Amino acid sequence: MSLPPILKNALRLPVVGAPLFIISNPDLVIAQCKAGIVGAFPALNARPAEQLEEWLQRIRADLAEHDRLHPERPAAPFAVNQIVHRSNDRLEHDLALCVKYRVPVVITSLGARTDVNDAIHSYGGIVLHDVINDTFARKAIDKGADGLIAVAAGAGGHAGGHSPFALVQEIRAWFDGPLLLSGAIATGRSVLAAQAIGADLAYIGSAFIATREARAEAAYKQAIVDCSAEDIVYTNLFTGVLGNYLKPSIRAAGLDPDNLPTSDPSKMNFGSERDKPKAWKTIWGCGQGIGAVHDIPGAAELVERLAREYHAAWQSLAGVHAGWQAAEAQRAA
Repeated sequence: MSLPPILKNALRLPVVGAPLFIISNPDLVIAQCKAGIVGAFPALNARPAEQLEEWLQRIRADLAEHDRLHPERPAAPFAVNQIVHRSNDRLEHDLALCVKYRVPVVITSLGARTDVNDAIHSYGGIVLHDVINDTFARKAIDKGADGLIAVAAGAGGHAGGHSPFALVQEIRAWFDGPLLLSGAIATGRSVLAAQAIGADLAYIGSAFIATREARAEAAYKQAIVDCSAEDIVYTNLFTGVLGNYLKPSIRAAGLDPDNLPTSDPSKMNFGSERDKPKAWKTIWGCGQGIGAVHDIPGAAELVERLAREYHAAWQSLAGVHAGWQAAEAQRAA
């Protein structure tokens, strides 16, 4: 397994903060990067489209100032998520800005396109493409993506249905490049578990919704604190693509989360200013890992907690391994 230098040498923890539709903003991204993990946001979060350039200018300037003041602990790189789906009528505009500001990492979703990858590669950026199965993973690499985000069962928002064990092992059977894992990861121990099964980095979203910098309403954040995996429903009703959502928000919309109809995938729409989906705004996306979320910290505080848990898990695992080695030696004697 190998990581490009931009991901291998600049992170405090093997973590990427997932781009959260509507919720991720410059405040959250900058806080994540300063804390030592990749911060990411969807380009479509900047509305109107002209705001995207302002966001990129601010993020670039703030992180450069941080690096000037703290050369001993430079910020991690940031990422922009592009929806590569025919409904995104902003893609050409937003991609041009990513090239202009040399965005270090671009995350592509809902389609893989060689021209998009070539544009990012033109200045030395890297492309990570999110996938829900091995078939899509192979197509993404064939079209020039540098790495993959395996979106397994339990991930917040749009998610696959495969176990992370199955999904990672199928991809790792043929792909030795950058591989991230998404799905119910909300603790440092689960970050280590993602690496143990073959991923390079963990992709964490829902836990960062319940941070002070996140652009989510207070009730949304509190629902994440109050709920658990039992409060998540997997449905394609709201966007045409299967995803995980908080049951309380579905009930608040007057629907029965345990008896939802299915939706026509052809109705999916992400790019229109006039027809923004109600999902994410009133129907809240969320993953199954939220049982580990018990408060609403700052993003840097959450990263610090993840770091403590990650290193403690390493120490615990080392002790377990030593115990097994001793037992094996005793059996062999």
